[in-house]
Amino acid sequence: MSLIHLIAPSGYCINQTAALRGVQRLEQAGHRVENREVIARRDQRFAGTDQQRLADVNALATLRGDNRIVMPVRGGYGASRLLENIDWSALAERQQRQPLLICGHSDFTAIQMGLLATAGVITFSGPMLAANFGGDELNTFTEDHFWRALRNATFSVEWNGEGPACRASGTLWGGNLAMLVSLIGTPWLPAISDGILVVEDINEHPFRVERMLLQLHHAGILARQRAIVLGSFSGATANDYDAGYGLQSMAEYLRSRLSVPLIGGLDFGHEPRTVTLPLGAQATLVHTPGASTLTLTGHPVLNE
Repeated sequence: MSLIHLIAPSGYCINQTAALRGVQRLEQAGHRVENREVIARRDQRFAGTDQQRLADVNALATLRGDNRIVMPVRGGYGASRLLENIDWSALAERQQRQPLLICGHSDFTAIQMGLLATAGVITFSGPMLAANFGGDELNTFTEDHFWRALRNATFSVEWNGEGPACRASGTLWGGNLAMLVSLIGTPWLPAISDGILVVEDINEHPFRVERMLLQLHHAGILARQRAIVLGSFSGATANDYDAGYGLQSMAEYLRSRLSVPLIGGLDFGHEPRTVTLPLGAQATLVHTPGASTLTLTGHPVLNE
């Protein structure tokens, strides 16, 4: 059994039914879910006032107990408002003493990157309460990969990727592309060289995905990596005006500009089917035509 502590640092959970279904599923699987009062909390479009949502995050520094999983209810927008007032040093001290297993994605990427940038804290980019555990159906691939990441000190994910053959090792980092770009020039974007950058997004047209990746390129961030991995880009639908331009042609164009391998096709992001990845862990990527493997190690795990 694991103890799952909910936080709500971003948007109000409009689908209350899904969130409660997520709680029920986790409890039926034998886990304990606490702090569920944050599910219904609301202030305008946010899951509470800035002070309430900030308190969710800062209270993690004094959260007691072992084998604790921290999970946001949902993403949306709101984490960026909190960054300058988060007690990064207190959270880092808590993680050094008794690591929490912090998992989320989307808007939560801002806080995850802040933890990595300011204190080297490893968190997991993976499922959240409402959209994943509370979905109409719980995707077994997502569930299996979530527990695989949290229970195994070394684990691998495999997929049929596309891109140039390569082998690369380094620190895994990244998450939601829009949030990464929003952190450029701030103290909360990790200054990682020789890493493996993994990115995903939702409801961004392929040209917007390209523009954000080019911003990372123009800022010199992509050239410092050993490899870049593209996850899912839900809702990135081309239209008649694009005349054949889409995610594939976007990726081909970027490969013509980059000096590092760009590997696509990973089930990672806002889709019901997603892997869980420890951001800040050590990773080795091996890609050959039609077969990709990403092996992770060095992250905190449940003590079972």
